[in-house]
Parts: sequence; C-alpha cells; structure tokens
Amino acid sequence: MARIEGFRVQNYRVLKDVTLGKLWSTQRAAPLTPLVAVIGKNGSGKSTLIEAFHFLTDCLEFGVEEACDAAMPGGFDKLRSSGATVPLQFEVHYRETRDSRPITYELAIDADESGRPFVSSERLRQRRQGATRGRPLSFLDLEAGKGVVWKGESLPNPGGDVAEESAETEPIDLTDLRRLGIATLGALREHPRITRFCDFIQSWYRADFTPDAVRSLPLAGPQKHLDIHGDNLGNVVQYMEREFRDQFQSVLDRVAERIPGIRSVHAEPSADGRVLLQFNERGFADPFYAQQMSDGTLKLFAYLLLLQDPDPLPLICIEEPENGLYHKLLETLAAELREHATRQGNRSQVFVTTHQPYFVDALTPEETWVLEKGEDGFAQIRHASDDPLVKAMVDEGRPLGSLWYSDYLDAG
Repeated sequence: MARIEGFRVQNYRVLKDVTLGKLWSTQRAAPLTPLVAVIGKNGSGKSTLIEAFHFLTDCLEFGVEEACDAAMPGGFDKLRSSGATVPLQFEVHYRETRDSRPITYELAIDADESGRPFVSSERLRQRRQGATRGRPLSFLDLEAGKGVVWKGESLPNPGGDVAEESAETEPIDLTDLRRLGIATLGALREHPRITRFCDFIQSWYRADFTPDAVRSLPLAGPQKHLDIHGDNLGNVVQYMEREFRDQFQSVLDRVAERIPGIRSVHAEPSADGRVLLQFNERGFADPFYAQQMSDGTLKLFAYLLLLQDPDPLPLICIEEPENGLYHKLLETLAAELREHATRQGNRSQVFVTTHQPYFVDALTPEETWVLEKGEDGFAQIRHASDDPLVKAMVDEGRPLGSLWYSDYLDAG
C-alpha cells in the first residue's frame, strides 16, 4: 500500500514553511514512520496541518478555487500566509509499495490579476528504472497549464527481462487553470502513474468522530467506509455483519477487552427504515441503544471499527483522538493505531495530532513531531528523535509524554 515518506507545506495559513520526513531534495532525512504523531500546544497549527491534507483532496475533486473557499472564508487571499505574496506550495514524496521507486508531486497555487486562485505549476517526478543519482524524471511538468507529459509507463524490452520506460511524450495545454492537471490526465488510460496517484489522494481519510453524529439514525443500508464524523456507524456495522462476520466479531472482541461489560453490538433496521445501533451489556437482557451509550464508548467503538476496515484506506488522519476518552484508554488507542499501521501487508499510514501527555507516553521519538509557534507567529516543526537528550531519556525508560509535560521537548 502507498505510504508518504515526506510532506512539505508552504504559505498555507500558519504553515509558512513546514516539512515532515524525507523529500527528494533531502535524501539523508529519515522517511516518515507508519504512525506519525504531531504534538503541540493549542494554536500551534496542528489542525491546519491536518486540513492541508484535506485541502489537497478537495483541490483534486473540486478544483482549487472551490477548495480555497471551502478551507477558509475569504478564499485564497485569507488562506495564504499573512504577508506572503508567493504561491501556496505543497510537496508529497511517497512510495506506491515498499520496494517501488519514490514519486514526488509538487503543486503551486497562485492568484491571477482578479484575485482568483489558479494552478501556477504542477509536477510529478520519479527516477528512471535503475537510476540512483541525479534529478528524478518529470513525467508531468506544467507551468500555467502548459507543458509536457510522458505517456504510458513501460515498454517491453526484447533484449532482457527488465522493461524499458516509455520515452513517448505529448504536449499539454489545459484550458481550465482552476483544475489540477492530474485530475484531467488521471482519467485517461494513457497515464497509469497519474491515475494511481489520483486514486491515492482521493483515498485519504480524515476522522473527526463526534458522539452526537454517531448517535444519529441514518437510513438503513450497508456502507463500506465510515464518513468523517461517524454518523453512518450503523451502516458500516450492517456492512461488516453481512460481508465480514468473522472479522466483525474480532472488533467486538476488542471492544469487550477495552470496555468491560460490552457483550455484543448489532445494527437493527427500524420500522421506518433507519438504523438502530444496539449495544448488549452483560447482566442486562434488553439492549442499550447508541443514544444511551457514553461518548467514550461510542468514539472508541468507532475507532476500532475504522481500524478493522477490510479494505483499509492508505492514509488516516485523526485530530485529537483523546477528546471524550478516559485517559487510561489513550495508550491503548495509540497501540491499536500503531498495530494497524505496521501490520503485515502495509495497512494504512496514520497521522495523529494530540496535546495529551498520556497519549504521547505511548509514542516513540521517531514517531513524534513537535509543532510550535515561532516568534514571527508562524509554525515551526521539529522531529523529537533529533534531540539526543530526549532520545537518551526515553532509552532509559522515561515516557515521552512525561518529558513533554516537563518541557523537555520545548524549543531551546
């Protein structure tokens, strides 16, 4: 499954220039881990970082102007970092599989003379087969919608077993600069690498479960994936019960281990065609409905169900999962997220933001990034593993969360 090794954001609100992990231009940096946690105080930019991933997805699906308007009232002008006159810029460095050559996507969004955002440049690049030095090949390179794209992916090599990469190119001149070039070209069979990248971005998932949404009564009908707020939890339970009954039982077993007393969970269609989520507790003959369950029980159940998705999404972003959960469950949840991200078969990569020390206690310095406000008001980010004192103290058995609580992870 595809995995992000590095991510850079420039001129996006408080994120004037923030880089996590390894980019094509910083090959000595360590790639991002399967579980990535960004910690920081309130107002440091954690939510904005999660929103940046969602913004790229919206740009692909709706175009840059609509994405800017959705991300911030006032659109592009308010979205661009205060005082900046240069474009919003994003860079994603990722691998499609563990053994594949990395691919870099670069996007710049600027404003035209009327103040409307447009795609000022866009590039996808990857090293040629067997190449270990030099700049990667740009198999898509556009400036203001004009440029070139390489067609296909590889050609048969009559003289050997290894295929040769296609050298066939075609000029591109896009008429709609509000749409990403990859959105147009990714729909064509001639560009399989671009198609796969579009599929990758469109599969990024953001979880923002709210108990009130989970308690809602959606119309009956099985659904494969949870939506952002979890208000289709009953529909996903229906799907798991129908299609993956044994796997669903493992979810119930995990819930029973984490929340004593829960015996079973079942989705029952009501007479008016809605879904009633029933929780059966030991010692009670009659079930309790979602509307009667605690916030923490519903959120933990939603997280565990998400992690048991039979067709996992490649990237899961979770903002402050500690909200509404008993503090002793946070280390357990962190362990569940790590187990999911590192499970054999390359499951989802998980990005989490948090400011709860009990959750941070379960993290390693390699998984942890510290986001802080600089003196200029913009966010700065540091990798916790770059601090030798912090690493030494963790190696001696000090939990990372307690070190953060004691200000050992603060700058300076």
